Amino acid sequence: MNDEKIINDPVFGFIKIPRGPLLDIIKHPWMQRLTRIKQLGLTSIVYPSAQHARFLHSIGSFHLMSEAINSLTNKGVFIFDSEAEAVEAAILMHDIGHGPFSHVLENTLINGISHEDISLIMMEQMNREMKGALTLALKIFKNEYPKRFLHQLISSQLDMDRLDYLRRDCFFTGLTEGNIGSARIIKMLNVANDRLVVDYKGIYSIENYLISRRLMYWQVYLHKTTVASEKMLLNVLNRAKGLVRNGHEVFAPPCLKYFLSNDVNAELFKCDSKALYYYTLLDDTDIWSALKEWTENNDNILSILASDIINRNLFKVEVSDKPFDEEYIENIRKSLSDRYNITKEETCYFMSIDFIQKDMYDFNDDHISILYKDGTIKDISEASDILDIVLLSKKNRKYYLCYKRF
Repeated sequence: MNDEKIINDPVFGFIKIPRGPLLDIIKHPWMQRLTRIKQLGLTSIVYPSAQHARFLHSIGSFHLMSEAINSLTNKGVFIFDSEAEAVEAAILMHDIGHGPFSHVLENTLINGISHEDISLIMMEQMNREMKGALTLALKIFKNEYPKRFLHQLISSQLDMDRLDYLRRDCFFTGLTEGNIGSARIIKMLNVANDRLVVDYKGIYSIENYLISRRLMYWQVYLHKTTVASEKMLLNVLNRAKGLVRNGHEVFAPPCLKYFLSNDVNAELFKCDSKALYYYTLLDDTDIWSALKEWTENNDNILSILASDIINRNLFKVEVSDKPFDEEYIENIRKSLSDRYNITKEETCYFMSIDFIQKDMYDFNDDHISILYKDGTIKDISEASDILDIVLLSKKNRKYYLCYKRF
């Protein structure tokens, strides 16, 4: 009997999954749910080929983790087989708590609990189902295991999650400028003082990685059209939620209806088993099914917003380096009110004002440390000739004003 399964990944080629706990995780319904959730949400509005699922990203992250474990053990870093399997299991499940359309749901249908928190709840439940087989994986995931570098492989500025999604998202968007040398970076990984470091020969790959990450954020993840479409989705969900709670008839699949009808927060996840049950059923298809039905709803605001998303009539977007003038915003609000015969208060559904801030290198996160031949360790900001500390720590903030065209 074959002791492994093989998945043909378009980015990394054939990926081997050994039978046992790792294959059991992949077969689990909660993991399979990720095949019905797009990795990049509404980004396909800008990059039509960005149709890949979170499941593929999880498999890719697992593959890179396996490569990293092999690279480190070849350099003499001692890792037990049980630890290797546990850290691979943890990276497989790291995104299992993601809902449809990524972070949009975290600000509308659920509050006060992140997808990371939900991932942990789901992992703990899966561990009970698997009779404790994931206990070590959970310890590593929660950074409660003595070998801290194993947790860094899951969550840090050079974790396998980031190395996969940057490479994968470049591939599916076709944005070659953001491509990174993940294989080279992994080959250069090492461990010093129980911390993940990069051998000095890999410094140029790290420089390219940081620049590529910046390009990907501003050209893909925070592209103004993507931001506008996400604001529209957020607004239409908020409108539907308000209507449901006021007794208005709004179609929704049962799993979505639960979140429209209830204030779902961390406390509810603890005390109401329905919260986790319905969350694990919720995927992109539920949102799209609802949106198609809402185009015919007798609430004008809900109908217009749903139709605009379905038919790609997107909000107009203005981007500025400074906050927008209040008088200018008020004029837009008045124009929306007059054009669509809605109250000034209701114009909030047809517009959005926000700012987005992203820096190239977060000094509050785990540092990227460069290891020299003599054992000296320097932060990348000191080691690099082209990435000075001022550039690395600069907070790049942009203000977005999105509104329905009138």
